[in-house]
Amino acid sequence: MNYEFIAKTSIFRGIAPTELKVMLSCLQGYTKKYTKGEYVYRAGSHVQAMGLVLFGSVNIEQNDIWGNQNIFANIKTGQVFAETYACTPSELMMVDVIAVEQTEILFLNIEKVLKLCPSNCDFHNHLIRNLLSVMASKNLNLTYKITHITSKSIRGRLLSYLSYQAMEQGTYNFEIPFNRQQLADYLCVDRSAMSNELSKMQKDGLLTYHKNKFHLHEHSYEMEL
Repeated sequence: MNYEFIAKTSIFRGIAPTELKVMLSCLQGYTKKYTKGEYVYRAGSHVQAMGLVLFGSVNIEQNDIWGNQNIFANIKTGQVFAETYACTPSELMMVDVIAVEQTEILFLNIEKVLKLCPSNCDFHNHLIRNLLSVMASKNLNLTYKITHITSKSIRGRLLSYLSYQAMEQGTYNFEIPFNRQQLADYLCVDRSAMSNELSKMQKDGLLTYHKNKFHLHEHSYEMEL
């Protein structure tokens, strides 16, 4: 296990790599690998462990009985998921967690995270503070999504999302974590209509794109806003 990498993640920030081996044993940590499209958690299940993505990525999705899909988030390497459900184990999961690619996940028993052990390890205080910070960040990400889908037009939703990606990544040239269908599901729009709108935006000089790579044209983009 790469303790140097784990120590750099947001959930373990401030904890030395040399402390992690003992710490993960205390937290009943274990790892599991998943193939593309494999379910990590299914809606309707009870969850007791939060997950930290060691490599790969997962999508948080909601699927109704008619087959409609809504992607809430893409969880990348170094990020955590299911912490809210793990903190409320009596609640059934309302979403699916699905591997987007070959993925390895470190699972942590949330009860062990929140409950101080008999040896009163110092790392618990760090971990609880980090968990609170992670959950606050997740709330912000949900707020961002609500902002993206507030616009009634597909173009407005695309502009909001792509503008956010450019600001977050600090460049007008960037990649997004979604393919076309996943982006449409995330923005709650029809894929064909969204693809048509992207083509119009490219013709209008707002951007250029190829698959999941985008380049925003600064002056034209500012004029459109």
